[in-house]
Amino acid sequence: MATFEQNVKKLGGKQGFIDLFWKGVLIVEHKSVGKDLDKAFDQALDYFPNLKEYELPRYVLVSDFARFRLYDLDDNLQHEFLIQELTENISLFGFMAGHFTKIYKEEDPINLIAAELLGKLFDNLSDLGYETHLLENFLVRLVFCMFAEDTAVFDYKNQFLEYLENHTQTDGSDLGIHLAKIFQVLNQPLEKRMFLSEDLQKFPFINGKLFEEKFDLVDFNAQTRQLILECCYLDWSKISPAIFGSLFQAAMNPKKRRDLGAHYTSEKNILKAISPLFLDDLYDQFEKARKNPRKLKELHNKLGKITIFDPACGCGNFLIIAYRELRYLEIEIIKELYGGQQVLEVSTLIQVNVDQVFGIEIEEIAYRITQVAMWITDHRCNQLVSRNFGKYFIRIPLTVAPNLLNSNALQSDWKKFVSPKKISFILGNPPFIGKQFRNESQKKDMKLVFESVKINNSATNSLDYVAAWYIKAAQYIQNTKIRVAFISTNSITQGEQVGILWSKLFQLGIKIFFAHQTFKWSNEASHNAQVHCVIIGFYKNGETLFDFENKPVPKKIFSYKTVKSEAIEKIVPNINPYLVDSKDVLIQRRSEPLCDVPKIKFGNQPIDGGFLLFSTEEKNELIALNPVLKPFLKRFLGSHDFINRHERWCLWGLNQEISELRKIKAIKNRLEKVKEFRESSIRKETNELAKQPHEFAFVSYQEADYLLIPRVSSEKRAYIPMAFFTKEEIAGDSCLVIYGANLFIFGILTSLMHMAWLKSVGGRLKSDFRYSNSIVYNNFPFPKNVEKKKIEKVEQKAQNVLDIRKIYEQKGNSLADLYDPLFMPADLQKAHQELDKAVDSCYRPEKFDGENQRISFLFGLYEQYLSPLESAMKKANKIRKK
Repeated sequence: MATFEQNVKKLGGKQGFIDLFWKGVLIVEHKSVGKDLDKAFDQALDYFPNLKEYELPRYVLVSDFARFRLYDLDDNLQHEFLIQELTENISLFGFMAGHFTKIYKEEDPINLIAAELLGKLFDNLSDLGYETHLLENFLVRLVFCMFAEDTAVFDYKNQFLEYLENHTQTDGSDLGIHLAKIFQVLNQPLEKRMFLSEDLQKFPFINGKLFEEKFDLVDFNAQTRQLILECCYLDWSKISPAIFGSLFQAAMNPKKRRDLGAHYTSEKNILKAISPLFLDDLYDQFEKARKNPRKLKELHNKLGKITIFDPACGCGNFLIIAYRELRYLEIEIIKELYGGQQVLEVSTLIQVNVDQVFGIEIEEIAYRITQVAMWITDHRCNQLVSRNFGKYFIRIPLTVAPNLLNSNALQSDWKKFVSPKKISFILGNPPFIGKQFRNESQKKDMKLVFESVKINNSATNSLDYVAAWYIKAAQYIQNTKIRVAFISTNSITQGEQVGILWSKLFQLGIKIFFAHQTFKWSNEASHNAQVHCVIIGFYKNGETLFDFENKPVPKKIFSYKTVKSEAIEKIVPNINPYLVDSKDVLIQRRSEPLCDVPKIKFGNQPIDGGFLLFSTEEKNELIALNPVLKPFLKRFLGSHDFINRHERWCLWGLNQEISELRKIKAIKNRLEKVKEFRESSIRKETNELAKQPHEFAFVSYQEADYLLIPRVSSEKRAYIPMAFFTKEEIAGDSCLVIYGANLFIFGILTSLMHMAWLKSVGGRLKSDFRYSNSIVYNNFPFPKNVEKKKIEKVEQKAQNVLDIRKIYEQKGNSLADLYDPLFMPADLQKAHQELDKAVDSCYRPEKFDGENQRISFLFGLYEQYLSPLESAMKKANKIRKK
């Protein structure tokens, strides 16, 4: 509340009088006509050092009653005008009505500071014995009050803070009593209040059931009071409700608090889903209708009927942004209709309200935060309405609420919660939980969902948790025009998950109408999450999707040159489950290659506890003492050894000279340890292997040279390093081997064509490439009917790559060095580029314009290979039936 002629110490300790002081908002300093306004501003700043942090104002107004100068200290802005120009500049003083112009930044540190303070308060209240439900409910109420006093829901800024400062003891002993009074008053209509102090009477009636539950008194302490005051000292008008909820939820969990801010979805990424889902369409209509009042009113009516459903809403960030964008567009429509003039009764024009959003959330605290955050967002939009149309507009007391369900979305019947006939759009980012990280409860959830579409447990175990939301959504939107957009980890568009999940989605008639290919989902928090995501927009409505004007919606792919790049939009005829421009093809596991090429195998697996393997030093020492061992110690190649040029050795072929080898104690000791290791396993198969401790557990070895491919390789490399080895070198099971591979096979596999295929259909380990025999190699469409001279060209260029590599390897460089994108030698890069050209020419004479064109071509070629095979299988099945 503003005070006049307030006595305050100035810089240097002298007393001074502020002409007008509104704590946290405004200082006014008046001078006589013609006086220096710069000196007046300096005098106002002299009061700052002796003000409390929360009292520091954002605005300073100085005047000589003829000239006015307004300083905005937050945005470093200055406005000056004459008194006769006051009416033209009245909008500058919107902050007096709580209308703060603010660009909300996700990276604004105040979001994290607020969450961290609430985390400390949570710990303090937990120590005092507060039960979880009551504690979370209490904190949500506090958050609402702090937003309310800083965004003009309450009568004046810092109303809640000043009441606590002026009416409670410093030891916190009576804090609970006064908070209980405030909460009770906020839930009490003005006409039913009796015998209240003047300060309590000033609090508005909020309603909305937020303060309905009884507040059990607890003996707070001085620390509790201080922490609450510190929270109030922050300017909550600067805090984004769209992301604060996620931070707040993390702050309530001590285990998650160290990663505070790591896993909220940024507004930018939310808009990547919302814009192509419906927002772009609405704005296109708005632009077309600008000069047509009838069409503008029709569009406005549509906005009031749009409903949005997030079946994993968390703290409501998707619902908040979607709702806010609808409100923003509504304001633009009203401005266009009425030209920005003052509207007599603006409340009759606002159609969009919070009851147009629906959400399901399993955690109670997140469910409560969503409700409060939606109201706060609605209030901020109402402030914008007031600022634009010159009429104070507020929806207090709260009479309308968002439709939220505190439940497990995968165990709930969505149709009972809200009929599909009432929903326009579904959106969200269901939990990012990989298949290997699901707990028992989540596994049961998935089993429940996938049994309904007849996917067995074995297949379900191969799917990420998010896949269950795709199935539930697909079932929910049958016989509707609902559009869906989910942000998901990119693993559901790679590897074996695609065939399992999308075969069922296709059966349910699902089509993709927009997709963001892999991008890096991150935020500006200190523990920044780095997750590779995709966004998939889909529908169930025949081959063609129609927009609000009943016109066909073009299918769009948003691609990224790198995972950190900006999106490049492209209209395409179709988007398949790998999110590329091609027909709807599913790559299933194959046990044999699709083409006439050598078979691929896993390397040899020891399962030995490390006792059949040796370092170079151990090998040399062993041979020096026992020369007879030399033929039985072979070089062992794991993928890490191969790429990084590390040397390891293994015992191999011991059953050839058993009588001699039994005499060597070092070998006997090693084999005893292998036996013990295998016997200690919980797997019966491994126990059986203990009977032959001198042999590898799995052997794929052949007496022939081979091509080695590491099963995992860094995503940063343009090519997966591969190399030829002799029969004297043993490949481990972290590698794949192709016996009988030649230079042509090597050239094709180490080309950009093959890398495009790998990136699209292969799986990932974290973000690294995972090379699969059954998905990647066995399904890869090698070029058809290649001319001999083109084969020779590929062989020549492939040999050139190997020759250049050998020169660098002889100087001590590893393949990790040579294929590091920052250090890859220029001549090796050129050799690969020449090889790429030679490989491309084997597929077609025209040049490929980028990776997306390559993969589209490969999917088309894959279909050509598959068609005769499918025909043959159908014939074989008919014969079997007969």
